[in-house]
Amino acid sequence: MRIAMVSEHASPLAALGGVDAGGQNVHVAALALALAQRGHEVEVYTRRDDPRAARRVRMAPGVEVIHVRAGPAKPLPKDDLLAWMPAFAADLAQTWADPGRRPDVVHAHFWMSGVAALDAGRRCDVPVLQTFHALGSVKRRHQGDYDTSPADRVAIETALARDVDQVVATCSDELSELLAAGAEHDRVSVVPCGVDTAHFTPEGPTALRAGALGRGSPGRRHRLVTVSRLVERKGVETIVRALPVLDDAELLVVGGPPAAALHRDPEAIRLSALADDLGVLDRVQLVGRVDHGDLPAVLRSADVVVATPWYEPFGIVPLEAMACGRPVVGSAVGGLLDTVEEGVTGALVPARDPAALAAALRTLLDDRRLRERWGRAARVRVLERFGWDRVAAATERAYAEVLGRRGRSFAAPVMTYDESLEAM
Repeated sequence: MRIAMVSEHASPLAALGGVDAGGQNVHVAALALALAQRGHEVEVYTRRDDPRAARRVRMAPGVEVIHVRAGPAKPLPKDDLLAWMPAFAADLAQTWADPGRRPDVVHAHFWMSGVAALDAGRRCDVPVLQTFHALGSVKRRHQGDYDTSPADRVAIETALARDVDQVVATCSDELSELLAAGAEHDRVSVVPCGVDTAHFTPEGPTALRAGALGRGSPGRRHRLVTVSRLVERKGVETIVRALPVLDDAELLVVGGPPAAALHRDPEAIRLSALADDLGVLDRVQLVGRVDHGDLPAVLRSADVVVATPWYEPFGIVPLEAMACGRPVVGSAVGGLLDTVEEGVTGALVPARDPAALAAALRTLLDDRRLRERWGRAARVRVLERFGWDRVAAATERAYAEVLGRRGRSFAAPVMTYDESLEAM
C-alpha cells in the first residue's frame, strides 16, 4: 500500500535529531517506520522551513520525507500556519495528480494538516484519515485566554471530523469528545500512540551517561521523576505541593530548556520559588532538557514516575515509564485513563489535587514489593498493547476499513493477535 502522511509542522526528521522533536514528530516518525517494516511505502509531507532542505529525503527503507513549499522557508509559529494550508494543499494535489505518485490512503496528523489533506484528497479522489493529536475544544476549555489557537480551530476540527473518511483517535477520552461534537461512531477508530520498547526497557543504567543524575542517597530518599515541558498545564506544581508530607522523597523535574537556561525560564523560576516557599527546595531538582538516549536511564532511576497534567491528549511519558518497568501515578485525564491501569500498573488521582497525589504516592513509597509488582505489570501491558508493531497493525486495520468502504482492498499480513483497541 502507498501511504501518504501529512504532518505540516512536525517533521519526522526532527525526531531523529531529538532536540526539536515533540510528541507528534516522534509519533509520525515511528509510525511511518513501523508501517514500512510491514511492507508499505510511506511518504511523509511536511512544510519546508529551511531553504537548504531537499524536496525529497530518504528517511529509511520504505520511508521518504517530502518538503512542501507553503509559506516562507523558515520556522514559523505553529498557530500562524493556517494561512499557508491552501498552498500546501495545492502542492499535494499537484503531486498526487500523477497516477504514479497517488497514494492509496492519506493520513493527516494535526488539524491543519487535515485542512490541506482533505482539500487535496477530494481533488484526487483519495480517502483521508485524520489524527488530531490534540483537540481545540479541550485546549480551550482548560487554557481559556491562554489558548493561542486560531479562533476558528474548533469549528474546523468539527467539520473535519464529519468530512474525512475516518478519524483515528488516540484514546477513549478523545472518542467521547468527538462523539459529543457530532462525529459518527462507526467512522472513528481508537488507536493509541506507541512506545519504542527496545529503547525503553527495565534493564540498563539508572543514571545519565555523564554521571550528573545518579540516584539519591540510598536508604534516605525515594526518587520521584516527572518529565514534561515546563508549562503550567503540565501540573508539576501539583507534585511540588505534595512534597511537604512526603519528607522521604525527592523530585527530579526533567524537561524544558537546557540546564544552563533554566534560570531564565518563567515556569522554572515559578516552580523553584514555590518549592522554596514550601520548604522543599532542597528536594526539588530541575535538570532541564535530557537527550532522548539518556531518558530511559532517568526513568529507571525513579521509584515512581509522576505525570499530573491538567489535561493530556494522550501522554507518551507514562508509556515510556511503564516500558522501563516503573509504576506511574498520574492525573485521571485524557490518554492516561487508557494507559495507566488503576491498581495494576499505577494509580490515577484527580488533576490539581496535591493531597490525593500525596496519598497515592505514600502507598507506593511505603511498599517496595507493590512498586516492583506494578512495574512488572506495566512492562507487560506496554508490550501487549503499545509497541509500535501493535500500533502499526491497528492503524493498518483502519486504512483497510476505509479502503473497503470504497470497494478497494490490499493484501494485509496475517494477524496473530487481537488488534482491536476500541475496548481499552
